Amino acid sequence: MKRIIYIAFSLLLLGQTHVMAHEWKTDLSHSGILFEIKHIYSTVRGHFSDFTGEVFFDPDNPEKSQFDFVVKVDSINTNNGKRDNHLRSDDFFAASMYPVMTFKSSRVSHAGGNKYVLEGKMTIRDVTKDMVLEFIYWGQKENPFKKNEMVAGFDTRFNINRLDFNVGDGKFHKMGVVGKDVDILISLEVVRKK
Repeated sequence: MKRIIYIAFSLLLLGQTHVMAHEWKTDLSHSGILFEIKHIYSTVRGHFSDFTGEVFFDPDNPEKSQFDFVVKVDSINTNNGKRDNHLRSDDFFAASMYPVMTFKSSRVSHAGGNKYVLEGKMTIRDVTKDMVLEFIYWGQKENPFKKNEMVAGFDTRFNINRLDFNVGDGKFHKMGVVGKDVDILISLEVVRKK
């Protein structure tokens, strides 16, 4: 009998170690995935308007946290329809063949202060790469408009070489028209019930 109680207690403790952090819902109206890239001398800015995110986060237990995202490539918007269609084409994203970009986290750790490190795999087109991103956690507070809701915020900035993900074959880069380095800003506002 004692052995059965011990096993049950051990299983209970084991289950508790895998409990996820609080689940947060992405407030898409106040979140964004934005990018910048050079075109000859100018800087072209754009964003992806259609994305979903699963966010589990506890600042005191980052090891129980998780950030997973799916971005629809068709939603690219640089305020120029002709350019956006070109970006969706096989010259760049090949959106008809690779309709989504994804990020799947594997580890979250605290880097000190309000900085955290997010490790995971990013997939764009047919390429998946390990990524290590530093993000800022701005804190959380009661939503001023909804007293039964908490709001939290995160920002991350990073740079990728688009050619590493087969977004283009390098032709336009060699011509000096489109840069290879893309600066990305992801800004999230997330909510949950108290």
